[in-house]
Amino acid sequence: ITNSFFRLLFRNYYTHLLIMSLFNEIKIGSLLAKNRIALAPMTRARYGEDGVPKDINAEYFKQRSSAGLLITDATGISKEGLGWWLAPGLFSSEQVEGWKKVTSAVHASQSIIYVQLWHMGRQSHSSLFGIQPVAPSAFAVKGDTHIKGGSKAPYEVPRALETSELPRLVQDYVSAAKSAKEAGFDGIEIHGANGYLLDTFLQSSTNHRTDEYGGSKENRFRIIREVIEGVKTVFPPEQIGIRFSPNGGYGDMGSSDNFETFSYAISEVDKLGLGYVHIMDGLGFGFHGKDKVFRLYDARRLFSRVIIGNVGYSKEKAEGVIEGGVADLIAFGRPFISNPDLVERFKGSLPLAPDAGYDKWYGHGGDESIGYTDFPTAP
Repeated sequence: ITNSFFRLLFRNYYTHLLIMSLFNEIKIGSLLAKNRIALAPMTRARYGEDGVPKDINAEYFKQRSSAGLLITDATGISKEGLGWWLAPGLFSSEQVEGWKKVTSAVHASQSIIYVQLWHMGRQSHSSLFGIQPVAPSAFAVKGDTHIKGGSKAPYEVPRALETSELPRLVQDYVSAAKSAKEAGFDGIEIHGANGYLLDTFLQSSTNHRTDEYGGSKENRFRIIREVIEGVKTVFPPEQIGIRFSPNGGYGDMGSSDNFETFSYAISEVDKLGLGYVHIMDGLGFGFHGKDKVFRLYDARRLFSRVIIGNVGYSKEKAEGVIEGGVADLIAFGRPFISNPDLVERFKGSLPLAPDAGYDKWYGHGGDESIGYTDFPTAP
């Protein structure tokens, strides 16, 4: 056995040690995240009716900036795409200026922050801007939604987008990406999950189109491909991520061919050079039960760069998938609500504060600090 063999053995062992911990650095493209813990994108509804980030939003993200990667609340790319009362947007100059406060606060802590670009599609509601929701096909979500003012109303039947409108839709994403760059974001995450517009194009249960954007999985992926190609003119591909929810039933979703569809989609975004794919692999958000469960290791064989796992992870489970090489980062949502110092608690093996109650998840107007920035750090 030669000395070169031992050098190779030591190098492989050392590399394995480096990827074993949640607290090791990791590169996302050219960016260096200081650990493998991400703040998951959530919809906290704390931005006011103009969708403009305020000082309190900058404080919220600053409190959680010990995470290696922070992903903002889902952020509307246009009035058409924003149908959640008190959610943020990225389509006005005032919104851009507000987001600059957030990015500056996070960068001061040497963390990375991406904005999640969001079009709600059929889950939007006309009560906000007087615009009928749009979708690939005219199928309404079952049940009720929260509308302007906080009351509930049935989901509306969306208008099926005309083929001629889709270049404009792609341009809405490009415009939002330009605004994201102006606001100082390090990158963007395309929201392709949870029954919002791009997810409904991708899934066969919600896309019954007969044009080149419907039918085969290749056609149903077409609009996602065009959005990615569009935003790649603004950010390099390694600073673009995408989120998928192959298992989720949220938004009245789930299709019998999801495993095949999402396998194809993930392999294609790999070819397009994206920096990461964010998979909602956990079942805590609701499992549609229409196809077999899509696991992180299914994504690993298809995607060659950073994989982020999400939904229902504990510290121990997160460490397991990181150590096993199945994922590169894990995104935490609810634990970060009541534990702004989640990274420090994990690192020190300190107990976590109980999950915040549902009444604290979303804003309702009034004092927005309650259930938002008023959670204490560990003593």
